[in-house]
Parts: sequence; structure tokens; C-alpha cells
Amino acid sequence: MRLRDQDQILFTFMNQLLREKEMTSGPVFFFILIIGKYFSQGSGQDVKCSLGYFPCGNVTKCLPQFLHCNGVDDCGNQADEDNCGDNTGWSLQLDKYYASYHKMTSSYSFETETSECSFHFFLFITFLFLVPHCHHALLLPLYPVVGSVPMQCGCRDLELHCDETNLRAVPSVSSNVTVMSLQQNLIRKLPSNAFENYHDLQKLYLQNNKIRFISIYAFRGLHNLTKLYLSRNRITFLKPGVFEDLHRLEWLIIEDNHLSRISPLTFYGLNSLILLVLMNNVLTRLPDKPFCQHMPRLHWLDFEGNHIHNLRNLTFISCNNLTVLVLRKNKINYLSENTFAPLQKLDELDLGSNKIENLPSHVFKDLKELTQLNLSYNPIQKIQANQFGNLVNLKSLSLEGIEISNIQQRMFRPLMNLSHIYFKKFQYCGYAPHVRSCKPNTDGISSLENLLASIIQRVFVWVVSAVTCLGNIFVICMRPYIRSENRLHAMSIISLCCADCLMGIYLFVIGAFDLKFRGEYNKHAQLWRESIHCQLVGSLAILSTEVSVLLLTFLTLEKYICIVYPFRCLRPGKSRTITILILIWIAGFLVAFIPLSNQGFFRNYYGTNGVCFPLHSEDAESTGAEIYSVTIFLGINLAAFIIIVFSYGSMFYSIHQSTITATEIRNQVKKEMILAKRFFFIVFTDALCWIPIFVLKFLSLLQVEIPGTITSWVVIFILPINSALNPILYTLTTRPFKEMMHQFWYNYRQRRSTDSKGSQKSYTPPFIWMEMWPLPKMPSELMNPDDFTDPCEISLISQSPKLNSYS
Repeated sequence: MRLRDQDQILFTFMNQLLREKEMTSGPVFFFILIIGKYFSQGSGQDVKCSLGYFPCGNVTKCLPQFLHCNGVDDCGNQADEDNCGDNTGWSLQLDKYYASYHKMTSSYSFETETSECSFHFFLFITFLFLVPHCHHALLLPLYPVVGSVPMQCGCRDLELHCDETNLRAVPSVSSNVTVMSLQQNLIRKLPSNAFENYHDLQKLYLQNNKIRFISIYAFRGLHNLTKLYLSRNRITFLKPGVFEDLHRLEWLIIEDNHLSRISPLTFYGLNSLILLVLMNNVLTRLPDKPFCQHMPRLHWLDFEGNHIHNLRNLTFISCNNLTVLVLRKNKINYLSENTFAPLQKLDELDLGSNKIENLPSHVFKDLKELTQLNLSYNPIQKIQANQFGNLVNLKSLSLEGIEISNIQQRMFRPLMNLSHIYFKKFQYCGYAPHVRSCKPNTDGISSLENLLASIIQRVFVWVVSAVTCLGNIFVICMRPYIRSENRLHAMSIISLCCADCLMGIYLFVIGAFDLKFRGEYNKHAQLWRESIHCQLVGSLAILSTEVSVLLLTFLTLEKYICIVYPFRCLRPGKSRTITILILIWIAGFLVAFIPLSNQGFFRNYYGTNGVCFPLHSEDAESTGAEIYSVTIFLGINLAAFIIIVFSYGSMFYSIHQSTITATEIRNQVKKEMILAKRFFFIVFTDALCWIPIFVLKFLSLLQVEIPGTITSWVVIFILPINSALNPILYTLTTRPFKEMMHQFWYNYRQRRSTDSKGSQKSYTPPFIWMEMWPLPKMPSELMNPDDFTDPCEISLISQSPKLNSYS
């Protein structure tokens, strides 16, 4: 949190605290805060812990990162619950102190109009009567702000409050006023000598007026002023020397105005200034001359929300005492090597939300005291390996919104004091395992402690794996015992089960590695995603997916040809079917293993997430990988899905048309409805599996941010749907399998009956069963296949019982 929306509250609280600490000057108070912050860190930094662990303060004990700030005192001395928020830097430190201070005290205001002014005046008159011989001139300093206070204003001691009173000019009141608040009025200009009589004025509040013009002599005579607020006005230009008399000014706030240019001479005379805020103006450039030459004690400089394009080498050459520099939300596109060289005392540097594309390798080399650096949301193309090598005291580093294509552990290894780091992707946290707090701490799939973040994911990955593997292995073992109407069809079903079984193996391996990394995944995340195991597991998942899709398409086309074109001999023979199955598996292997053949082109194609599945194009680390991913998911798979939907629709329409001419309408309609249900469930499961993937892939092409939790649901719950249900749809619910199980149960009961009677014997058919289909009535001349010589005619004869098989 910088000096943004909370600035007025923050400044108000600091005013109150400083007012209560009259014996302590502003700069001393600031240094006390900073020193207190450093000493509060404890002495546990000397404890050496392995990667992925952090020390428990001054106790020689190390805990894994996921126990940090979990609400439980795991260290025993509350050290693991300290520093839960990133309080590095002045602004965040002050936010921490004054947010709690705000809860205990009211903000700076005059809630009620009191009669203290009149009371002080009455005491003064009484004193005149009681001490008639005293020289009246000696009593002049005792005059309160009484007698000249506007009716709509209020006062308290020597503080004047005229907020929201529609004033159009500075009011004329007693000269010994110390605080003047003129906020939210209609003042348009500050003429010469507007405050010349108020030599004791210490704080001046002019926020939320309509000030356009400030005379060069407007603040003449305010030698004791320490705080000046000009926020949210319409100031376009400040003349050089306008603050010349403000030798004791410590805070100058000129945010939310229309300043387009400034000069170092503008701040001439501000020898005591420690805080300068120029947020949300329209500055396009900073002066070529040393900016701080007239502000030698400046500690805090804020240019947030302007239009500054570049920083020059001379700009900060005189800012030797600068501690906080905020330049976020500008248009800075270039930094030179020596831009920040003079700022050797800088504690916080904020360059977030600019247009910086390249960082010189030694741009931060002189910032050895820097504790907080923000580079987030810049289009930085590359970060040098030794970019942060000199920032030995850095405690907070923000790299949000930056795609670090060349990220590696040695970038962050020198930052031994780093406690907070912020990345665009959770996967990058694996490159800084020694950092106590890394954000984001999950991508929806993995977390800092577990490969699978959610307990639901960890349970269901085993459930889905078991269902998929057992179902497909059962079908593979039982298919040879089912005498199908077409042995080639059975061969295709077995191939489909083998492909689907690979998906179960993939989920099993992911679950096994989740158990292996349980509680310390961040230590192994980088090595896991780059390992050959992750590459092979991801290839296995893609192999299963693509072979399954192509086989389902082949089976669908086979049924489509049999039903829609029954009078054509279009069905493939044995050799052709075997050739097609071999080609499908070869195509699957090529699709799955091509990304492993060229690491330079595809980069870490499978290692973009913890489950090693390349789903989203924005996770791909190269253009080639992105194009390849889109070609697979929105090319091959989408085309296959469209073919399946079209084929089943055409099959149902063809069967529906044939039933219109049938004589037994009632029976045919009943069979047609059963057939429609089977077709519906086949298409529905395909749609349930693939439509979410198509939608996510399309949204990722449109650069829509997709939560990682959705990815985990797709990979663990949606993607294996076909693999788990295909055995049920294509085997376990078919009529041949039901008849086989019925006959098996019948034989089992017969054997038990025979064993109980002892002497009786019954005929037990072999375990290889013929499909028992209710044949429709056909002419007797068609029942003898020997009368046909054309294999197409033989195929046609078999179509009628085959249509019944779908029921």
C-alpha cells in the first residue's frame, strides 16, 4: 500500500501523533520508526535452514514454509506468526502503525463548535482587570482566535476549522492561529500575502478547493509552517520561489492536480522538507537539473500516477538522503545504468505499472540499502541472471505480471534476506524456495506444500484412477470371452480400453508423486516440472487422450457406415482395420512425443504446471508450443467431436426414417427410443468431457484469465470422464455382455444345484458365449447365407440383428 487512497487518513494520524510529541521533531520520529522496524526483526536470521524451511526466531528450529502464518504457534514463541504482512518500506510500516491508531482515536476534525475561544477571551479580560498595572503589550501573545471567527466556522484553542463552509477566500482571523483547515470550499486563487499575518501557522489544509492560481507571494511570512496540503485542486503551474519562506516545511502534498511541469527552483527555500507528494498530476518529464538541490533533507518522493516517460541521470543526483521513491503508474520505458546511482540510502523503490521492457544489468548495483523493490506489471522481456545480485538487504520483491522466460534459481539465491516475493505464476515460486512468503501460493492445482492443493483433488485422483484402470482392465480381460458379431469391432474396443487405461496410469503417477512431495512440494517443484518423469507422464496423458479420441471417431464412423449405408460394402476388412488401428497409435505417439524432440522450440511444454498437462495456451512458454497446443485441442479434437456428434445424429435420423415404413410400429418405436437413449449418453459423455476443454482453450486464446482451480477440475475430474465411462458405454451395458453375465450366473447356480444333489449332471456350455439377439422375422429365402456370394449382401443380412444390438 503506497500513499494512495489512504493518504489523507495517514497524514492526519501523523499530524496527531507529531502534535502529541512536541519535543520530537518530524525527521527524528521517522528514523525512530525505521530503527524500531529493523530491531523488531529478531535475531533469528542467523539460523540456517534448508530450502523450503524458515527459522523460528532465535530458536534453533526450522519449520516448512506452509506453516508460516497459519494461525497456530508452531514455533512456540510466535515467530512463525510474525511478519504475516509485507511491512517492508516506509509507507507500509506507517500503514501498519496508523491503521491501529485510527481505531483508537478519531481523525483530525472539529466535531463540535466549542466555546473555548470565548472562554479564553473571558480569561484574558479578567486578567486585564485583575492586573491593571501590567503593560498590555506583554499580553498580546495571549490573544486567542476570538472576535474575528466567521459565524459558519468553528475553533478550538488556536485551531480554526472552516471545512465545507462555501468560503471563496481565505478568512481574516486572529494572527496567532496555529492550525487552519479550509477544506472543501470554493477558493479559486491564493493572492499575494494571503497568509501574511499568520506567522504562527503550523498546519494549513487547502484540499478539495478549486484553486487554479497561486501567487508567488501567497505563502509569504509562513516561517513556522510544517504541513501544507494542496491536494485535489486545479493547480497547473507553480512559480519558482513560491515556497521560498517555508523554511520549516516538512510535508508538501500536491496530489490530484493538473501540474504539467515543475522546476527545481519551484522548491527553493524548502530546506527542511522531508516528504513531497506529487501523485496523480500530468507531469510528462522530470527536470534535467538536479531535482533535490533545494531540498537536501528530502526522504520521501512520490510521483505515482503521472505521465513521466523517462528518467535522466541528473534527476536524482542531489537526492542523497532519499529513502522512498515511488514512480508507479507512469509511462517510463527506459532506464539507464546510472539512473539510481546517487540514491545509496534508498529503502524503497516502486517502478510498478510502467512500460519498462529492458533492465540494464547494473541498474540496481548502488542500492545496497534497498529493502523493497516493485517491478510488477512491466512488459519486461528478460531479467538478467545477476540482476538483483547487489541487493543483499532486499526483503520484498514484486514481479507480478511479468513473464520471466529465463527464470532460474541463481537469480534469487543472493537475496538471503528476502522474506516476501510476488510472481505472476505460482510455478515461479519453485525458483525461490528459501523465501518465507511467496505469492501466489497456489495455481489452483498445486500449493507450496502439496502437488495437489485440495484434499478433494488428492482423494479423487485415486478414486478416478482406480475406476479408470479397473474398468478398462476388466473389459480387456473379458472381451475375448464375448463372441461378438464382429471380431474386428472387438479388437477396436480392446484398443480403446488400452488407451483409456493409460489415463488411469497417468492419474496414479500424479497421485504417487503428490504423496512423495507431501508437505514440501516447493522444494521439489522446479526439479519435478523439469524432470523426465513429468515429461513422460504428460506424454502418457496426451497419448491416452489423442488415441482415445481417434478410436472413438473410428468406431463412430464404422457404426455410421453400417447403419446409414447398409447396402454398400464400405466396412473395412481385417487387414484394413488392423492398419487403421496401428496408424491411430502411431499418430498418438507422434502427437505426444514431438514436444520432447525439440526443447528449444517447445521449451518445457509439459512442465507448465504440477500435473504436467499442457491445457492453456497462456501457460506455454513459446509461440511454437502455443500453436501446437491450439492445433491439438482446437484442431484435431474439435474436428473429431464434430464428426462424432454429426454421425450419431445421422444414425438416429436414418433409423427413425426406417421405422416409419415398418409394420410393427409400436415395437419399433420402443426400440428406437432405447437406441436414442444409448446414442444420447454416448454423445453426452463426449460433450461433457470436451466442450469445457474447448471453451477454456478458446478463452485462453482471447487472453482471458482462467483460475487455476478450473484447470485442476478439468484435468482430474473432466478429462478422465471418457476414459472411465467408455468401458461402461461400449461393453458393460451392451446386450452381449449382459447375456454373458446372465448365462454365467445361470451356470453358476446350476453347478451349485448339481453339487448339492450329487448324482444329477447338467450340460454346462463353454465360457465363450454367442450373442443371443432376438432375430426379426425374415423371409426364409434370406435365412440361408449359402445363397449369397457377394460379401456385401452377407453384410446386409446381418444388419437387421445388428440394429437391435444398440438396444
